[in-house]
Formats: sequence, structure tokens, C-alpha cells
Amino acid sequence: MEFSVGDIVQMKKTHPCGSNEWEVLRVGMDFRMKCCGCGHMVMLPRAKFEKSVKKIVKTVRDTEK
Repeated sequence: MEFSVGDIVQMKKTHPCGSNEWEVLRVGMDFRMKCCGCGHMVMLPRAKFEKSVKKIVKTVRDTEK
């Protein structure tokens, strides 16, 4: 999968606030994400991020067209 800044992704596990959707803020060797429910920010290594993503809910590329 390809990810870009601004994408909304659904993770396999839910956040303690109850939301499982995250906005991607940074892409590279590490991913920075913000919880769409409570606004908590987290950084994950690329391997762990790609393993934890269930699906892409909304991409920036869809809205640009």
C-alpha cells in the first residue's frame, strides 16, 4: 500500500478513546499519526505501521481529482 500525508487509515486495534481511525501526518522510515477521536499523536516505525493498518478509509489523492 502507498500512504501519503493527510490519508485517514483504519487500524486493526482500537485506541483507548474508542476510535480506530488515524490521520497520517508524516511519512518516511517513521510514521506520525493523529487519532481522529481524541487528537493523540503517535510515531511508529514503518514496519509496525504497515502491519497494523487494516485499510485506507480516505486518501488525499481521491480528493485532489
